[in-house]
Amino acid sequence: MTKKVLSVALCAAMVGSLAVGVSAADYSGTKIEIVSKGFQHQYWQAVLKGAEEKAAELGVEINFVGPNSESDYADQVQMLESAINSEPGAIALAALSTDTCLDAIQKAMDAGIPIIGFDSGVPGAPEGAIFANASTNNYNAGALAAEETYKVLKDRIAAAEGSVRIGILAQDSVSESVVQRGLGFIDKIGELIIADGGSVKLEGNDKYVNDATVETSDDATVVIETLVPSQVTSELSAIDCQTLLNKEDIICIYGSNQHSAEAMVTGNENLMKLGTGEGQVIGVGFDSGAVIKAAVADGTFLGAITQAPVAMGATVVELACKAAAGEEVADVDTGCQWYTVDNMEDPEIAQNLYD
Repeated sequence: MTKKVLSVALCAAMVGSLAVGVSAADYSGTKIEIVSKGFQHQYWQAVLKGAEEKAAELGVEINFVGPNSESDYADQVQMLESAINSEPGAIALAALSTDTCLDAIQKAMDAGIPIIGFDSGVPGAPEGAIFANASTNNYNAGALAAEETYKVLKDRIAAAEGSVRIGILAQDSVSESVVQRGLGFIDKIGELIIADGGSVKLEGNDKYVNDATVETSDDATVVIETLVPSQVTSELSAIDCQTLLNKEDIICIYGSNQHSAEAMVTGNENLMKLGTGEGQVIGVGFDSGAVIKAAVADGTFLGAITQAPVAMGATVVELACKAAAGEEVADVDTGCQWYTVDNMEDPEIAQNLYD
């Protein structure tokens, strides 16, 4: 299978000082190997863009590789082995499977090569192997979605004669990123409701009900219901969406990842209840992709959260350079952005929207 490999030798001089407080000369000549989970997908191209820009700024050399698909575990392991054999200053790794990479990770540790995790990171790696991670803080991202959504829901909740319902579609209750995006949304929107004199009751999946920190009460003005399909299929998630849309008190549905947000679009096809007009159900998504972007553009969704892959790529290179130089590094939240029909064409947003 053809492997996608990109070597970039970047030695541009930097004008001024960096956010880390050092000049480009401090890292000149450093070589960083970046092993991603993929290469062709636009998301990874956005990560690459950020990595290239930061490498040029720092005057370092990067080699960005990734398998053809995110199921090519053996290919990624081979790429990681090659990265180690090239004796770089540091390696950045977004592991498809930590288990399949364990031998190579140990080899890097034995060789004294620091590893920086990014995107989903390297969960469960041996202690001391991963010096820092550059990734989205999913709880904060879910909270941002809630803050933006509440701006529209606030008046609807206040004007309601009885209780209203906010639905959350979650792909599962085991994936840390999905769970944190759901809990961040629940806790923040519940906090905002209570701050305005309302009250909240949680219903649905036990994981989300039990792990949420928002104060709950049985006699509530807003019910927050989280649905999780018995299996992760588009069909079952679309049915969950229809279940929520058919409830008379529903005013909003939030899909906490690309799978769930796309299922909202499918579930709405015949019912046509999602929208931003009077009497319609507010739809909010997470991630990008052609389906979600189209839903935001045509008003089916109020908006959605996208991760910031360009910033992630830049942060990965910066952390790797610091680790290679023996400097102390720590986890970095690479951020996220709220996009709507009004701002999705802005360059700073558009560069992070992928198909």
